[in-house]
Amino acid sequence: MDLEAVRTFVAVVEAGQFQKAAGDLSITQQAVSKRVAALERDLGVRLFTRAPRGAELTIDGQAFLPHARELLRVAERAGASVRPGRRPLRVDVIASRVAPSSLMRGFHQAHPEVDLDVVMLFDVETAVAAIRSGAIDASFRAVAMPGRPLPEDIESVRVLDEPHQLLTGPAHLLANARSVTLAELTGHRIWMPGLAPGTEWSAYYDALVAEFGLTIEATGPNFGSDVLLDTVADTPGLATFTTARTRLVWPTGHDLRRIPVTDPTPVYPHSLLWHRDNPHPALPVLRAHLANTAGTANSQGVGGTWAPSWVVPQ
Repeated sequence: MDLEAVRTFVAVVEAGQFQKAAGDLSITQQAVSKRVAALERDLGVRLFTRAPRGAELTIDGQAFLPHARELLRVAERAGASVRPGRRPLRVDVIASRVAPSSLMRGFHQAHPEVDLDVVMLFDVETAVAAIRSGAIDASFRAVAMPGRPLPEDIESVRVLDEPHQLLTGPAHLLANARSVTLAELTGHRIWMPGLAPGTEWSAYYDALVAEFGLTIEATGPNFGSDVLLDTVADTPGLATFTTARTRLVWPTGHDLRRIPVTDPTPVYPHSLLWHRDNPHPALPVLRAHLANTAGTANSQGVGGTWAPSWVVPQ
């Protein structure tokens, strides 16, 4: 059904005259008559009769009117659901417990007027495809990987370097250290079962192992963070890496220790990605917020920081 014809029909009803409806719609009276006639042909009924006082609805026109108004309301809601500035800003935060999620919570608190849709996509290829298709407006990623640069139409800015911590149980050899250097971690087992091959975080830890000779094991099924914390708490010779803003909660009896890593401090380089032609008005607001807040959390640590050479520079 031609929505413009339906809109013209409703305008005639509200104006009471074809001529006045033409003025309200900024079209000619002839155009109004043609649209109404086309709608009547589609429906197979007469919608108006001409009377001295103007256009009057027939019985069929009266029956059609509430449905016509509902069609126009549905069309407006449909357009608003995807129209930049009228629909929520859609941002991929990867997972609920990691730094991008906390960054977006901070943005929401600072800008409650911005409607948000938060999604969680698994890998950078999926995120980039969603940005290019318009399914999402932005994503937090480590950006590049060796031999896999971003497409030319994707913009990025590095917003947060998140320091690493060593997570151990109370019986681990390093459990009472105030901090540990990367050199001191040589020979210790670091278990990270969630490292999926081909992801940007797997590429990050591969580079960390290659440069500092660490032992990171990704063996065994990944049963989630609760099982990981249980195992680390119960295994004196086992530790894992976490990052400063990753939210972890464990039973009091676990007595886990979060120990800063230094000399240099490995930082995970979170960047915001978006399409260069994205017109959503809230996207510049998000970028400005991150520039003013997230950067203040970057840690230089003792002995500087480290990130893989392939990471997009600040």
